Amino acid sequence: MEKENKLLLQANDISIVFGGLRAVSNFSCSIEDGELVGLIGPNGAGKTTVFNMLSGVYTPTEGEIVFWDRAGNVHKVNKKTPAQLNGLGISRTFQNIRLFGNLSVADNVRIALHGLRTVNPVDVLFRTPAFHRDERIMTERVENLLELFGIAKKMNEPAKNLPYGEQRKLEIVRALAANPSLLLLDEPAAGMNPQETDDLMKLIAFVRKEFKLSILLIEHDMHLVMGICERLIVLDYGRIIAEGKPEDIRSNPVVVKAYLGGDAEGGLL
Repeated sequence: MEKENKLLLQANDISIVFGGLRAVSNFSCSIEDGELVGLIGPNGAGKTTVFNMLSGVYTPTEGEIVFWDRAGNVHKVNKKTPAQLNGLGISRTFQNIRLFGNLSVADNVRIALHGLRTVNPVDVLFRTPAFHRDERIMTERVENLLELFGIAKKMNEPAKNLPYGEQRKLEIVRALAANPSLLLLDEPAAGMNPQETDDLMKLIAFVRKEFKLSILLIEHDMHLVMGICERLIVLDYGRIIAEGKPEDIRSNPVVVKAYLGGDAEGGLL
């Protein structure tokens, strides 16, 4: 399969069944290099289930997921684990923050760099020059990432001591540590106040430009979604009901009905 139109990820009719319940049915999408796409829908629409399939947490019952790495190599990733996908270039965050609270801010990021290490157990055991060189490279990468995101001064503090907004930021830093080409953000604005959400919008735009990657995000905050996404995919009851530019989705009667019920007028915002 050749790469066309700078495709990065292609999901073809993926479905998943839990004990007879079809949670997601025939979901298809494509993500191109550099795109910022939103996956939206009412509560229980199946958005996180889709993310779990794309990130290896769940294996689709049906369908195929194809991913092109930075070298242009094509991979069928239906049955790969999250760790394998992370190695290929797919990283994600979670709706509920999953930091190691008792570890330092720096160590939370270092953990994500494990797959990039170049030393073997013998180097680690005998503290060879190769080990010290690798440690120096890892430390510099951690410090540079934390500096970029404005939390380097807190690198030695336990992650649980960070304010909520900075914990969200640290989780994104950790996802970026392995140098992904596709970043999946699961409700990054959850629990944030309006000012923190505005700051997050700027941060996502910065991440996309600075790291030259594609972003697929789930979000309920319509202000954020409409403000930064170039394209939206709308899910309801496990099926895609609409796809298009934010300005078209905002007033789409099928989408408005899914969110608000009845014959609601005036759009989502």
